[in-house]
Amino acid sequence: MTVYLVGAGPGDPGLLTRRGAQLLSRADVVVHDRLVPTELLALAPSGALVVDVGKRPGEPRRQEDINALLVEHGRAGRTVVRLKGGDPFVFGRGGEEALSLAAAGVPFEVVPGVTAAFAAAAYAGVPVTHRGLASSVTVVTGRVGENEAGEVDWESLARAGGTLVVLMGMAERAEIARRLMSAGRAADTPVVVVEKGTTAGQRVARCLLEDLHKVELDSPATIVIGEVAGLDLHWFDPGPLHGRTVVVTRAANRAGRLVEQLRVAGAEVVALPVVETADPEDGGRALAAALSRAAEFDWMVFTSAVAVDRALSAIGDPGALDGVRLAVVGPATARALEERQLCAEVVAEPATAAGLVSSMPPPSAAAERVLYPRALEVRPELADGLRAKGFAVEEVVAYRTVPSAGVLDAQLLGRAATADVVTFTSPSTVHAYLQAAGGALPPVVACIGPVTAEAAGRAGVHVDVVAEEHSAEGLVRALVCALRA
Repeated sequence: MTVYLVGAGPGDPGLLTRRGAQLLSRADVVVHDRLVPTELLALAPSGALVVDVGKRPGEPRRQEDINALLVEHGRAGRTVVRLKGGDPFVFGRGGEEALSLAAAGVPFEVVPGVTAAFAAAAYAGVPVTHRGLASSVTVVTGRVGENEAGEVDWESLARAGGTLVVLMGMAERAEIARRLMSAGRAADTPVVVVEKGTTAGQRVARCLLEDLHKVELDSPATIVIGEVAGLDLHWFDPGPLHGRTVVVTRAANRAGRLVEQLRVAGAEVVALPVVETADPEDGGRALAAALSRAAEFDWMVFTSAVAVDRALSAIGDPGALDGVRLAVVGPATARALEERQLCAEVVAEPATAAGLVSSMPPPSAAAERVLYPRALEVRPELADGLRAKGFAVEEVVAYRTVPSAGVLDAQLLGRAATADVVTFTSPSTVHAYLQAAGGALPPVVACIGPVTAEAAGRAGVHVDVVAEEHSAEGLVRALVCALRA
């Protein structure tokens, strides 16, 4: 039994350490802060207990309760990852949690993370130390209350010089500036304020110390005060979707690539998994039985990466497919095969069921046999088209796509309602989203392909964007083109 105090980094999911990712992949319990990226939570096993202990404005959460929760799960012999924004020991109260665990006799390990104190400045093009400008850097919390234990001595900091990085200081920025200037810091000292540093929502404001009170950015923000703030070593490209908020409705276990591509393009992502993947109603017995006869088939066709994963997990040894030709509906499904060291002989062009039918070579012998592991909800177009072409098609349900079992977070639904774009990747996501959101939609609706767009249209939804390439990359490209126009 071990509790791991893991730094999640400043906001960019790519800044999580390898050790942190390894621990998440085998966690029994994940206890996380409010601002931890959803992509990091997706690294946990599907059966892990995920607990949000984030402290929200107006909803105080006692640190003692969090400490007790960690002790409880640790004593139960579970592998617990306490995922904390930034670094656990840099204004993360990780020390308090470690003391509680030590007092309870629960083993723990600290996994440092990248702190926003330095990362946010770097993403804004500001080095916190620089030859000739600053040879020291001080990180402080934006506390200005009188007679409080741990009160920041702003007057001493003003005289110390160097770079001053203030975390959690936006609410008191005017008083911080006043006290620094009254103690001798020059009014024209350069300042950089970075809101949501390292993320797609990053915004940067530059000013002088005397004008800090005029900066209108939101928390969380990092304030950098000193001569280095006059540097602007710009390198961070926010991407063509910067400033746009995009809702991803795909199942959590399938959303990773789309979320990643959207973030690379600069979008702020609201991950709202309105559906999830479930076993067939028979628990997969029919799938296992069909795959035990894999050698009897000439072809196996796949229309999704989930079908590939389900089928090949059931078959166990990919060698059982020796001699079976493989066909897929698009590049994402082809990649799923490649990840298992298998190669598709046919990749549909275009990437639709009709495209796969037309891309398949005519059967060379009477009644070539095709095994089609599919979702429960698919339309009959592919199977009927292959039969019309002369193939003998055996269909077997590999999985079901069902509405998410849990109650969707009200805050996520609120963020989705005020987003710029909602993306749909299957008819099931359309129907589940409309049910969860009460029919409210963002201004732009984007669909991964014509089948999904048709389902949206039948549900009374006006579709603004339909991807030509039916993949995560194709959907993001289509969005960029549409929103730039």
